[in-house]
Amino acid sequence: MKKGINRWSLPADWSIRQCMEAAKAAGFEGIELALDETGELSLETSDAEVKAIRAMADEIGLELNSLATGLFWQYPLTASDPEIRKKSKSIIRKALQVAKGLGADTVLVVPGVVSAPFAGAERTSYADAWDRALAGLREVAPEAEKLGVSIGVENVWNKFLLSPVEMREFIDAVDSEYVGAYFDVGNVILYGFPEDWIRILGSRIKKVHFKDFRGAVGTLAGFVNLLEGDVNWPEVVTALEEIGYEDYVYTELSPYKYYGDNLIYDISRAMDRILGKK
Repeated sequence: MKKGINRWSLPADWSIRQCMEAAKAAGFEGIELALDETGELSLETSDAEVKAIRAMADEIGLELNSLATGLFWQYPLTASDPEIRKKSKSIIRKALQVAKGLGADTVLVVPGVVSAPFAGAERTSYADAWDRALAGLREVAPEAEKLGVSIGVENVWNKFLLSPVEMREFIDAVDSEYVGAYFDVGNVILYGFPEDWIRILGSRIKKVHFKDFRGAVGTLAGFVNLLEGDVNWPEVVTALEEIGYEDYVYTELSPYKYYGDNLIYDISRAMDRILGKK
């Protein structure tokens, strides 16, 4: 497996070049950039600018194998408002195009949220979330196939797709080889075991996020650096090897409050131990 780092693990005020150079210096083989609404890599970024970012990565010596975005929390595929769902699908299309230009083969997609009423919006039930997310992904799947870029549906704290069997059934219902799972190891610790998810999802897994979590905390504060939480890392690696996963694993954590750039070196050392690289 290849060792990568997600852009969100680096200081928010750093440029893409700074992030790439730091990732390379820390021993990473690849970096997962993130698509924002505005900024250096965003919905506004032109094809030429994307090409320049790809050239920068080639110059520095990093692979851009995957693209993330947090925009689906603001614009969920499952929203009751059809205009928000339309915006969500346009973001997926833009992400696919940007990923193609970067040379990435996967984009991360949060499939939606099951929610109570808030800020004037209607409640999104589980049944509505399933139907809307499924319809949206079926609509954009042909474009993913045309571009040769996969959509990775991520398991997150969204009260949706809460078991590996549900995730497997959902992906199979989309019925496209270009729609699979973006599996986040740490996100399931509250309600399951990542090694079970890996074995059940199997070849449906397109990409993997590494995080660690202390279940006794039970909130966002429970996310900790690799090897500091409850993830059974030897079993996770064994499960990934069993399903033949040889692609990137990207660690996604938040930088330290102070000296945030030091996190990437701690991540790098932990990943080397987990993956048996040193």
